[in-house]
Amino acid sequence: MASPVQQHTQSGSGKHKGKAQYLQAKRIRHCDGDGPRQLEPGLKGILITCNMNKRKCVEEAYILLNEYRDDLYGPEKFIDKDQQPSGSEHGDDDVEAALKKEAGEIKASTEMRLRRFQSMENGANNVVFIRTLGIEPEKLVHHIPQDMYKTKRKKTRAILRMLPISGTCKAFLEDMKKYAETFLEPWFKALNKGTFQIVYKARNNSHVNREEVIKELAGIVGSLNSENKVDLTNPQYTVVVEIIKAVCCLSVVKDYMLFRKYNLQEVVKSAKDPPQLNFKQTVQAGNGKEAKLETGDKSNQNDPAEEKNNQKVVPKSSEELGQTKPVSEVSMANEGGAKPEFASQVTEASESSENDLS
Repeated sequence: MASPVQQHTQSGSGKHKGKAQYLQAKRIRHCDGDGPRQLEPGLKGILITCNMNKRKCVEEAYILLNEYRDDLYGPEKFIDKDQQPSGSEHGDDDVEAALKKEAGEIKASTEMRLRRFQSMENGANNVVFIRTLGIEPEKLVHHIPQDMYKTKRKKTRAILRMLPISGTCKAFLEDMKKYAETFLEPWFKALNKGTFQIVYKARNNSHVNREEVIKELAGIVGSLNSENKVDLTNPQYTVVVEIIKAVCCLSVVKDYMLFRKYNLQEVVKSAKDPPQLNFKQTVQAGNGKEAKLETGDKSNQNDPAEEKNNQKVVPKSSEELGQTKPVSEVSMANEGGAKPEFASQVTEASESSENDLS
């Protein structure tokens, strides 16, 4: 029998855990049999912004994605190896084999659903990343706002924007250039061509320069086909660049302006709906009441470190706003050391007005 001193020592050792034990348990929670649960290069998926309720956003995303996945591809059928016909049926009466077979079917069905859509940790506020496997993110995500645009039926409360992510790489300029050279080929390489714009957003990252990224990506598009042109009003393709910490998420989407920048709250509104405004009254002594207009969306407020990196580039002259130029012309550097005016042509003109929580 252990002495009281030994018992106290044993019980005390169980109460106080080291920091390493907690970190290890945290890693286990964020990893499972299907792989890491952290956003990293090499993944495909869907990037979603939300209105401060991340848990509700994930629930809505799973319901919405599964609904439209079945609508687009049809209900998924789970086929287990034990269900396939075989020549011998002597094990059908075995109770143990039947239970084992049923357990295997349940496990296979659960694993398939987990592999289809899986929420990943990304380290950014109000942002959810859903990993996809065996599904084309751009096709699925385009189908969702397309249906909501036609029916005008609102299906989400917490979800704001939903963007497909067709590829991810390290968020360093050289890595992004190397990856984009291959990534952008299906849309812009001859014989393919089209008008385009580039939208850029960085979260929790300050070492990547916005203008440099846009300049390099548009240069790649121009090198793939000189007939690709910049169009900020109604582009055929929109190159989406979303940087979260050290990961760069890329995609090329259609109907970006038609579907209100893939904002599921805005796409269900008709064109005649006025913008939502909040009226705030302030009382001033001796001057009565004064009505003050404030926009209802304060979601695009950035951290000081990010605001400098995500600032809007304003064209230097009025001629730059009304012209659509080939990339080869826009991205050409001026002689005499002047900076190229490329960034103001390719960046989205109304970026600061996005109804998005970042």
